[in-house]
Amino acid sequence: MRLLLTSGGVTNASIRSALIELLGKPIEESTALLIPTAQYGHPMCTPDVTFNSITRPGSMAALGWMSVGLLELTALPSMTGERWIPWVEDADALLVDGGDAMYLAHWIRRSGLGALLPSLERTVWVGVSAGSMVMTPGIGEEFEHWTSPEVGEGTLGIVDFSIFPHLDYPDFPENTMADAERWAEHIDGPAYAIDDQTAIRVVGDDVDVISEGYWRRLDQSPR
Repeated sequence: MRLLLTSGGVTNASIRSALIELLGKPIEESTALLIPTAQYGHPMCTPDVTFNSITRPGSMAALGWMSVGLLELTALPSMTGERWIPWVEDADALLVDGGDAMYLAHWIRRSGLGALLPSLERTVWVGVSAGSMVMTPGIGEEFEHWTSPEVGEGTLGIVDFSIFPHLDYPDFPENTMADAERWAEHIDGPAYAIDDQTAIRVVGDDVDVISEGYWRRLDQSPR
């Protein structure tokens, strides 16, 4: 897969350009499926929060796609793969919304989507917050709000770095750089703190940061 791992979504022209480059064609000629599942695992998310995250202006669903549909992972175990797998395979992008990364990881596995991911070589995964963090090897206890019934189940580890999102976001006073530095002390491997104007692009082994805001790789100097 091609990954565009964001904190706040496609929030500026630079991130939008990166998305178009990953798609290989205009957004207006591309199809997408939006996955809201992570919302249901987070204590701050209510039904109206989930609805607003999908329908508000500026949401990932409102970027101008040729078509966009809703893919709810908790529903997939009740279907046959013959029904839902073609939906995923035919989509140019999976738009994976925020919420609780541990809950999302659980349902990616349980739904069968996790087993399908390695075959989606041309699909673009656009993550927001938990939708990005789920791809990492670990998120730290600060972001663990939901406990999986499967002992030892964690995030997916598709990338080798961790993400501290929403850096300096006004509504999250616990998301300062000092908080990110303390978080990084017990995170194994490289980690990035990113604000809502920043994204991390991953294509194969190539990783680069697209930003019109503020970010820091936590073992390097601020950017």
